[in-house]
Amino acid sequence: MSLKDKIINLRSSIKPFFKQIPALFTDSSRKTRIVSASAVVLTLIAFGAAGVAPLPTDPDEVSVRAISAELELPSLSEQIAKLEAQQQLYVAEDKMRAGDTLAALLTRLGVDDDEASNFIKSDSRARAMLRLKAGTSVQAQTSNDGVLQMLRATLVDGRDDNTPTNLLIQRDGDKFTVTEETAALERRVEMHTGVIRSSLFAATDAADIPDSVASQIVAMFGTNINFASDLKRGDHFNVAYETFWQNGQFLRAGRILAGEFVNGGKPFQAVWFDEPGSGQGGYYGFDGKSLKKAFLKSPLTFTRISSGFSMRVHPILGKWKKHTGVDFAAAAGTPIHATADGVIDFAGVESGYGNVVIIKHDSKYSTVYAHMSRFAPTSRKGGKVSQGDVIGYVGMTGWATGPHLHYEFRVANEPRDPMSVVVPTASPLAGAELERFKTVAADITHRFTLLSGSEAAPLPAAKLASK
Repeated sequence: MSLKDKIINLRSSIKPFFKQIPALFTDSSRKTRIVSASAVVLTLIAFGAAGVAPLPTDPDEVSVRAISAELELPSLSEQIAKLEAQQQLYVAEDKMRAGDTLAALLTRLGVDDDEASNFIKSDSRARAMLRLKAGTSVQAQTSNDGVLQMLRATLVDGRDDNTPTNLLIQRDGDKFTVTEETAALERRVEMHTGVIRSSLFAATDAADIPDSVASQIVAMFGTNINFASDLKRGDHFNVAYETFWQNGQFLRAGRILAGEFVNGGKPFQAVWFDEPGSGQGGYYGFDGKSLKKAFLKSPLTFTRISSGFSMRVHPILGKWKKHTGVDFAAAAGTPIHATADGVIDFAGVESGYGNVVIIKHDSKYSTVYAHMSRFAPTSRKGGKVSQGDVIGYVGMTGWATGPHLHYEFRVANEPRDPMSVVVPTASPLAGAELERFKTVAADITHRFTLLSGSEAAPLPAAKLASK
């Protein structure tokens, strides 16, 4: 139907309506006339809206025209040829394995490049790739024929104060360049809990705690717990420590920030506390008292007492004789640690003591370490030592029937039982330092409570510190 026909039909449909309009206003009341007039107005508005509304387009009136064009497609063979002509680069990653050789590592990385292999072996800095520790990730970029373009690894020596270095070997034409740059590390704090079933290291292994952290646990609580003889099945611990990562790869563990060890039902707690930015600090109990005692409880990390401080039949002389120290049985070569800060007063051979080191700690205290197999390089008369420094190694020189350490503790040059002598500790925190410490300790207390899942929260650190 055309537009003209639609308009004619509309006029014919509304014409009868307009013929009835005069009758509406005659022979009717005033109210009826008002209502009728309103109806007429609304009707006109409705018809006006219908008149101006767009009419639907008749599909029969739409013209359709077909357009066709030929498109030229690129040659598939040409595309393949171009891709084959381009140099493709591939990236592979693998980890250094125990006993690995450079050839084995490069083969796993897809490197087939004698020039690169010879360069790594001959360059003094590139040879660090040959000394990578097992587990270190190595990335290589090669061309499609195995020619090395880039080799990268992170060098870590495990020391807390040493920042890892990224070693980068790159091809530059027919030559290679070596670049070393400080790694950008991400610091995280991890928290773990463990239960003693057999030994500390077995418990830390089960809890996925690095050995370096386990050794710190020994050092942190070593003045109160002898980890060779005092541990009991069921003892448990919580520990929070730093870890350092690069690009999602674990590099090393750092310092323990807080620890809690329950030994035989008795809790020992420690929090690292220092002045901001100083890097100097120490471990304190949750009450703000320093855990650092003047002397360690044992000069050996893991051992057992084979002979105590008492009268005994001498194993060589065969007569009763007072034993003026404590013998620690240990394998030959076990490191011996200084039990306190001091100055080496003697390092040499002395009759029945064999190789012996004597450390003077002040005018009152001194310690003796005898039967060593050898001395540490720094053990020289007059040399300063710090608590925990290695001064020698277990042996059986002098009057000894087997490898062990004879350890003496002397007060005013008189031997005392090192297992029972009372020694001084460092001064506790006070004033503003104590107030700042309370905030740190309260946060750690809350974290340890959540870690252990205990419903009964321990006393707040602020209350502990005020006792």
